Amino acid sequence: MSIPFSRALNARLALVAPALHRASARLWRPDGDLTGRYRRYLWAMHAVTTASVPLLERAASACSRWDDGWAPSLAAYFAGHAEEERGHDAWLLADLVAAGEPTGEPRPLPPPLVVELAGAQYYRIEHRHPATLLGYLAVLEGHAPSPVLAGVLAARTGLPEAAFRTLREHADLDADHIAEVERQLDRLPLTADQRTEVAVSALHTAGILARLFDQLAADPGGHR
Repeated sequence: MSIPFSRALNARLALVAPALHRASARLWRPDGDLTGRYRRYLWAMHAVTTASVPLLERAASACSRWDDGWAPSLAAYFAGHAEEERGHDAWLLADLVAAGEPTGEPRPLPPPLVVELAGAQYYRIEHRHPATLLGYLAVLEGHAPSPVLAGVLAARTGLPEAAFRTLREHADLDADHIAEVERQLDRLPLTADQRTEVAVSALHTAGILARLFDQLAADPGGHR
């Protein structure tokens, strides 16, 4: 019996997970300016989330260019997930306001790593295959915030509970989301080449995310 693709992909991601976990631990360490790091994190996640719905919609549309018999069902999944993600960027802006951060114009430029994160997916969707977006989703949905993180950060920063809605919601929602991503990975009759491209997309995403967390973990002066 062949190993389900989701399990094989998770085995590959396990090799890079320690770097992601270390970067996350540095980001949320209790010393230094944790409040400032959390605000920078919110702005970075706002930039990531702003790209999420357009990426899913682009992938859904791109499925129509392929004659794979399963492409329409993948398009339906992407379109449905876009609706589930719609409006989450507004949650992050509300969190920022509650955290005492002005959200009017001009807003901070998105970190170049966020542009690389989303831009790589646009390239893969347009020039490779929209199924590669499943690798990106497997990492983002599979590394949801811990259910206790919002409470820990609220206690350590003194920020109000209203500043942590997105963390709380995603700790709950992403468990269902990653289960659906894995169902898609296991039910689609992807070719060996397509599976490789999905895996490369996932590993690339995990690497960029670890670098982004490391960057956010640095003090403004560059000190960890």
